[in-house]
Amino acid sequence: MSKSKKSAGDKKDSLRKKDNWQRNFFPLWIGQVLSLLGSRVVQFSLIWYMAQTTGSATALSLAALVGLVPEILLGPIAGAYVDRWDRQLVMIIADGAVALASWGLAYLFWIDAVEIWVIYIVLFIRSIGGSFHQSAEQASISLMVPESQLTRVNGLNQVVNGVLTIAGPALGAIILVLLPYYGVMLVDVATAILAISLLMVINVPLPDRDGSREEQPSLWLDLREGMTYIIRWRGLMIIVGMAMVTHLLLTPAYTLLPLMVSDFFNGSAGQLGLLEGFLGLGMLAGGIIISLWGGFKRRIYTTMSGFIILGMGLLVLGLAPADLFVIALAGVLVIGLAVPLVDAPMMAILQASVDPKIQGRVFSLMGSLLGLAAPIGLILGGPVSDWLGLQTWFLLSGIICVIIGISLFFIPSVVQIETQRLDLSQEEVI
Repeated sequence: MSKSKKSAGDKKDSLRKKDNWQRNFFPLWIGQVLSLLGSRVVQFSLIWYMAQTTGSATALSLAALVGLVPEILLGPIAGAYVDRWDRQLVMIIADGAVALASWGLAYLFWIDAVEIWVIYIVLFIRSIGGSFHQSAEQASISLMVPESQLTRVNGLNQVVNGVLTIAGPALGAIILVLLPYYGVMLVDVATAILAISLLMVINVPLPDRDGSREEQPSLWLDLREGMTYIIRWRGLMIIVGMAMVTHLLLTPAYTLLPLMVSDFFNGSAGQLGLLEGFLGLGMLAGGIIISLWGGFKRRIYTTMSGFIILGMGLLVLGLAPADLFVIALAGVLVIGLAVPLVDAPMMAILQASVDPKIQGRVFSLMGSLLGLAAPIGLILGGPVSDWLGLQTWFLLSGIICVIIGISLFFIPSVVQIETQRLDLSQEEVI
């Protein structure tokens, strides 16, 4: 091992193992929480602006598609470059690009020259920046946080998701009352600047890279290497497949909630808001539980249990009588509670087990695969629900999630995933 590699490894170990790892990690975490908050406010504001301006469901659907396509198609490319570049610099540039896009839109709002196509471009730029930033951040956490704390840290991220699910739209509505649209865009610019400032005063370590990496192989070879890593690792491949099935089920389930409230429960928009609030409350509670508890000693058992609890929540929602809306609230609360139990320990396992120098590619490829499952679920969910009834999709989803959770306990390659390490240098790249 060269001297430079030794120093990089020593630096990484000192950052992860010393008691003061929090002083290096939490400025990054706080900055990204602020940036996410600004992004949620902007997202709410732009969707509301488009709804008021166009009154078109097609325009809103196209906006969602514009934001989703870069994540699915460009995510793997972003991950490959993240593994090549300085991840700290990638996050700074990504946040800066998003801030510039918001600033430009703020100016157009100020001079009253905003066009819908410009908003699409801004959403596209924000999605690209988010793809690079997310890949770089996820791949950096394993080098900054001790392995024993990874589940708790990912639990904290789930707490943030729960809080933003509850507070993001409400805060966006409040800010829209207090500020004009260009002011809302400048709020996002301010939070991005804060995130960049915090990034510039910490040290995000780089993974040890083989000398061969200096030759800069082709981007296509990098992508194949990332896919090979997933395919060759049997336990990881099974987990990714199960997660894709879950996304395929949950995406249309969430999309069908408004219709279920209005048609099945004969409810109002207020009841829909209450249902979504309980979902966020469940995510918040689940995130707090996993961050304080840390999960079972074998993390994969927590994820498996989470699948079962998720399925039970879906079954409760699917079995709720039309005149007992409170049971539906209990169902979505359990669903929200289960999400951090599934996601946080699984991410901790991957951050601890996947070779740091390939994490950008592996995580982004996984994100793209999960993203591909969402539109497939939407294509299937609507016709199935129209044909067999709304509750059928929730019941079917619940049964499948419970089966997934139970079956994983009987698959040795999944149960033992935390004790496995795949050495890609010993595997043939397909």
